[in-house]
Order: sequence, then C-alpha cells, then structure tokens
Amino acid sequence: MKCLPPLLAALALAGCASLDPQPRFAELQQAAAKPLPGAQLLWAQTPEQEAERERRVAALLAQPLSQDAAVQLALLNHRGLQAAYAQLGIAVADLDQASRLPNPGFSFGRSRASGDHGVEREIERSLHLNLSSLLSWPMRRAIEARRVEQAQGAALLAVIERAGEARKAWVQAVAAQQTLAYSAQVLEAAEASAELAARLRSVGNFNKLQQLREQGFQAEAALGHARATAAAQAARERLVRALGLWGDQLQHLRLPERLPDLPTAPAEHPEIEREGLAQRLDVQGAKLNAEATARQLGLSRITRFVNVLELGGHLNTNNEGARERGWELSIELPLFDWGGARVARAEQQYRQALAQVADSAISARSELREAYGTYRHAWDIARHQRQVLLPLKNQVSEENLLRYNGMFIGVFELLADARAQITAVNAAIEAERDFWLAQADLEQALIGKPNLAAATASLSAPAEAGGGH
Repeated sequence: MKCLPPLLAALALAGCASLDPQPRFAELQQAAAKPLPGAQLLWAQTPEQEAERERRVAALLAQPLSQDAAVQLALLNHRGLQAAYAQLGIAVADLDQASRLPNPGFSFGRSRASGDHGVEREIERSLHLNLSSLLSWPMRRAIEARRVEQAQGAALLAVIERAGEARKAWVQAVAAQQTLAYSAQVLEAAEASAELAARLRSVGNFNKLQQLREQGFQAEAALGHARATAAAQAARERLVRALGLWGDQLQHLRLPERLPDLPTAPAEHPEIEREGLAQRLDVQGAKLNAEATARQLGLSRITRFVNVLELGGHLNTNNEGARERGWELSIELPLFDWGGARVARAEQQYRQALAQVADSAISARSELREAYGTYRHAWDIARHQRQVLLPLKNQVSEENLLRYNGMFIGVFELLADARAQITAVNAAIEAERDFWLAQADLEQALIGKPNLAAATASLSAPAEAGGGH
C-alpha cells in the first residue's frame, strides 16, 4: 500500500488538467489571416464579447458597405460561425476528457463470523485501476487531438465559405442595384418616346404603326424595370442572409452605386493545381480524417483480445489485529467476442477515409482548373465589353447626334440609339458582375470547395437584348 499515495497524486494531477479553447481559437484566427488578410474573428462567449461584436457591426454599417467590409461584417455577425466555434469548443472538451487518466475504483467490505473462538470481525479494503484504459490512454488522447485539428479545419472552412458567400452576395446585390438604375433610365426614355409619338400622331405627323412601336417598347421597358426591381430586392435579401443581418440592422445596410473597376490584368496562376492542393482545406481535412482513422484502427487492434484488464491491491484486517495485504489482476476472457468485428469495421473505415482523400484530391484538381478558366474568360469578356463594345456604341451615338443636329435623322432614331446605348451598358455591368463572381470562386477554389455552377451558367447565358427597333 506504500505505492498508493504517489498513484493517487498522479491521478489527482491528471484529473485537474484542463484545456482552454481560446488558444485553439487563436490558432484559427492566425490560419484565417492568410487567405483573408485583415479579417477579424470574434467568438462571443461573454456579455462583454457580445457587446464588442455588436459595436463592430454597428461601425461597419455606419457607412456604405464595400466588398471587404461585407466580408468582415459576415465574419462578425453570422450566427452560423458562432456555431462552428462552439463545435471547436466541444472538440477541445472531448480532448480534455480524453487527457484525464481513468478513475480508480475503491471498495470496502466488513464481515462478521461467529465460532467456537468467539466473534471474528474482518474489514476488507481494495483499490483497483483499469489497466487497459490506462495503457490505451496515450492513443486515445492522440485520436482526440486529431479530432480537435479536424474541428479547427472545419471551423476555418466555415469561415472561408462564409466570406466567399458574402463576397458573391455583395457583388450580385450591387450589380442588381446598378442594373435597376439603368432600367429606370430605359423606362424614362421609353415613356418620353411614347408620349412624343402620341403627340405627333394627334397632329398627323406620325402613323399608327410608328406609335404602336413606341408603345410596345414602353411596355417592354416597364416589364424590364419590374423584373430588375424584383431581382434587386432578391439579391439584397441574399446579401442580408449572407451577412446575418436582422432587425434594426436592415435599415442601416447601404451599398455603393457601382461595382469596382476591372483590374488592369488578370492574376496569373501557372501552377494552380499544386498551389491549390497545398492549401485546400477539404483535402487537408480528408487527410486528417484518414490519419485519425488509422490511429483508431491501431487502437482497435490493440484492444481486440484484451478489452478489460484491471489491477488492484487489497488490505484486510480483523479484530485480532492481523493484517493481510495482496494484489489481484482481473482480465476479460474473449470466449464469445474475439474483437474481429470491431477490427473489420475499423479497417473498412480506414479504406473509406483513404478513398475520400483520393476523391477530394481528384475533384479539387478539376475545380481549380475550371475556376481559373472561368476567371480568365470572364476577365476577357468584361474587358471586351468595357474597352471595345462600349466605345463603339459611344462613337455611334456621337455620329447620330451630329446627324440629328444636321437634320439627317429624326428624334426617334436618336432615342432608339440611346436605348441601344443603355442596353450595352447593362451588358457591361453583367460582364463585370460575372468577373467578380468568378474571382470570388477562384479564391474559394484555392482554399476550399467552391460553388462553380452559378458562375459557369452566367458566363454561358447571352446578354438580354434591349427593346430597340
């Protein structure tokens, strides 16, 4: 029994060990700073932290929201990220639990026997410890440590995905708002043209067919403006969801009037597959899962035959002053369960994890190539719209204005040219929107799994024609 005090002391120290989730969250912040420079994460666990989060959100909403500010607002305000941080805290708590040594057991017994020599009383004390849990304790702790790393990776992936969704929702909302403004100009021009046509028709200077054409364009312009209004409202609501806004926050959401200018040159990624595979969080997460599964397989093999092994010591005394000391070892006999099913299950889980690693790597390579190809084509299209087609439309408008001043064309030809000019501007807005969406998808593809379907569809869709005639 002399070994009991040191053993109890070791158990007590292990039981008092505790892991704080804040250092793990600090590591998450450092990891997020690389793909999102300047981004600030905040895990609101106390009233003071919640007040600080609300203060930062209010400061961001106090001015028109830029794209970077929208990303920061989503990282601070979205409740889904707080849930991801809580999941990290759960994983740290599981690691804390796995870091604790198994509790020893203590039993106490008292017996009384009567005989020819009188009454004999015996007191039995025993202390026992589960050796199988103790021997597998380092491996169990390593498994939970891997799961903490997985939770960190999942939280980081949630941060990246939330930032990407906010960036794309901001682009769509600003582009829809910009398109709505131009559709209002189209409607105003159509109404002026229809009113002028009605006046000329009343004095006999316009035939009925010409007037009907102008009325038809006015009706089409009104329908286009209604569609643009609905699209702008829907895009704004998508942005609201991406930012996690609610209540009074909605009244303070303001957006800039137009999208940013195109970059002078597209970004070059000559080795995008190698670059992306080294950073992709989904690939890294699959690798961590495979490593954790491999450790679990090793644990299953170790505990296949010996799952319960206990060591204990006992001390017996009686009323005559005699003392009896000893120890005992108990083991579970694998007569009916040899652990083969548990090992087979662990082996299949390991094969599954390896297949998932290969699948994620293959998909990542294709997604990276697709994202970069879409990005380059979107830049070429937007640049062509802005630097080639729009200048040509401007030159045509200038020539028509000269012809109108020289009385070679009438006012309706001039209005039709103005409508074509606005249609070209709308097409340029859509092209710039598609480029910024493609850039967001490319950034997402370099670090996580992107949503490429929307960007590819927008590039393949032709620009909506105007109502000119």
